[in-house]
Amino acid sequence: MADNELDQELVRRVQRGDSTAFDALVRKYQHRITGLIGRYIPDWSECQDVAQDTFVRAYRAIPNFRGDAQFYTWLHRIAVNTAKNHLVAQNRRPPADDVEVGDAEQFDNGVRLRDNDTPERELMRQQVEQTVMRVVDGLPGDLRTAISLREVDGLSYEEIAARMECPVGTVRSRIFRAREAIDEALRPLLENHELQPEPTH
Repeated sequence: MADNELDQELVRRVQRGDSTAFDALVRKYQHRITGLIGRYIPDWSECQDVAQDTFVRAYRAIPNFRGDAQFYTWLHRIAVNTAKNHLVAQNRRPPADDVEVGDAEQFDNGVRLRDNDTPERELMRQQVEQTVMRVVDGLPGDLRTAISLREVDGLSYEEIAARMECPVGTVRSRIFRAREAIDEALRPLLENHELQPEPTH
């Protein structure tokens, strides 16, 4: 209950124009949303893109959020629709059955990363974040700008192209190369830790 009340308060702050409150919601739910989308889209890079699009859509729609459902239920629905739309746009068939919110919440309880999870998981998350920041800081300026505008500011490829005054294809290439560098640095961590399933309870 307290968790939902916190979400509702963050939503109200976003609706009043406090974008940092939305950043808090993204940090809280990005692992769950990425995990949910991963059940539709196995490719890590694609999954990251669709997760980012989910949060962009949520940010644009949040002025109309009235709190009739829990925030995560609402966000879950946006993520599922975004994943399915992405597959359709790629001429790929979406799964016949959606991942239901109840199933996803059960999945969260047993398998998915949670903010109040074990100290080992928290340490792992910190290592991942530090690795990403280190890699991004070390990227050439054009790659660092492109990936930051995409992942931090949530801009579309077209908006980034306009901001950086270059073709959309160049933007995609820069973001792809940045993600490649990040993935390469993260791979040892993910192979040793993240890909090992937790025991269900």
